[in-house]
Amino acid sequence: MQITQDEEIKEKGIRKNKNSLRELWDNIEHTKICITGVPEQKKGDKGADNVFEDIIAENFPNLRRETDIQVQEAQRAPNKINSKRPTPRHIIIKTSKIKDKQRILKAARERQQVTYKGKPMRLSSADISAKTSQARREWHKIFKVLKGKNLQPRILYLAMLSFRMEGKRKRFPEKQKLKEFITKKPVLQKMLKGLIEVGKKRPQRAIRKLSKKNLGNKITGKGKNTVKIAEQ
Repeated sequence: MQITQDEEIKEKGIRKNKNSLRELWDNIEHTKICITGVPEQKKGDKGADNVFEDIIAENFPNLRRETDIQVQEAQRAPNKINSKRPTPRHIIIKTSKIKDKQRILKAARERQQVTYKGKPMRLSSADISAKTSQARREWHKIFKVLKGKNLQPRILYLAMLSFRMEGKRKRFPEKQKLKEFITKKPVLQKMLKGLIEVGKKRPQRAIRKLSKKNLGNKITGKGKNTVKIAEQ
């Protein structure tokens, strides 16, 4: 019971730190919002700006009435469609005012779960740095394998891999943490073979086998029970 309570306290602390980091990031002085988890639209369907308006209407009707939110730009990122991409492209929204972005993200944090047409998705401050984009891309092949095995993988904010295993959701901020985890999980090692290199233990020095011809028995001491085996 004590272990369970300690784990719960630790988990609450982690969530609190993540929320603090997210709130800090949301208030950085730029006006872009990133929408994650909205499926790719078919040709002729609503554009990115209309998707954003639907999300606001579905989740924050009061905010929509109280604030005149104006969208300057709305587009999928990256611009090119990649059929091999395991997750839908993000939608980047640029608002006309920083305060509008901050109000929307604050409302999203308070609501905790934001949806689009009833399905969960995510609103966050847009981080389009090359470093973060590269970190997300590095998970793609692993994500595809885990998805094929029905482990419900997700790419979380900012570039964290998450998947469900043994009834619990595991989170890995970097490949090294995943590598350490799968050393104790042979099933995952086999599943991710070639994608995650698990270091092999160095073989111990071979112990020289001594044949009976190379051994000599020498009785020492007063009693016959004292035997010393010496190499000749």
